[in-house]
Amino acid sequence: MGRGKTELKRIENATSRQVTFSKRRNGLMKKAFELSILCDAEVALIVFSTRGRIYEFASSSILETIERYRSRSRINNTPTASESAEKTQRLKEEAENMMKKIDLLESSKRKFLGEGLGTCSIDELQRIEQQMEKSITNIREKKAEVFREQIELLKENEKTLVAENTKLSEKYDSYSSQQAKKDDRENVGEVKAYADQSSPNSDVETELFIGLPETRTRQISPKLRTN
Repeated sequence: MGRGKTELKRIENATSRQVTFSKRRNGLMKKAFELSILCDAEVALIVFSTRGRIYEFASSSILETIERYRSRSRINNTPTASESAEKTQRLKEEAENMMKKIDLLESSKRKFLGEGLGTCSIDELQRIEQQMEKSITNIREKKAEVFREQIELLKENEKTLVAENTKLSEKYDSYSSQQAKKDDRENVGEVKAYADQSSPNSDVETELFIGLPETRTRQISPKLRTN
């Protein structure tokens, strides 16, 4: 029974992943060794595990192999004389085109400022005027948009302030009502206290008497006399 095809994707199980790494690493090292022996090739292999451990194999010296690779890379990446001349010429052309664009922009800027119009034709002047009118229209539209945004923001702030003012007014009315009730209770207490202090401690004569004052004393009860 043949081996099934392994799907090339990351192994989620950590144990299985570590076992597979060890097996495949050993097999890769073996293949590199066989390649160097069978074909007399200079082979260098470097492997880093997920934990940062390094595994390496070199048929001679790994540092010499790496330096040889770097030297060959520098040689391959070094442009030839013709390539350098072509690149230099291309850069010069790009610089000249850039300078022409800068000069054109500076000339257009001066014309928009009303300078250097003596050499302009009627068509060019009309085109400049149309561009300026279009720019002014865009500026006015943007200004109106900014004004509308500021007005909406002020309206929102006004709503917030009105809501806060309403809450403060309600709190003030509630506080004033409580204070008024408190003052009423204090006034009622003061009135009762004053009434208690001003009430008489002796009996009051309430009978109706007709006659001279001398004869009135005769009708006063003995209780009042003793008081």
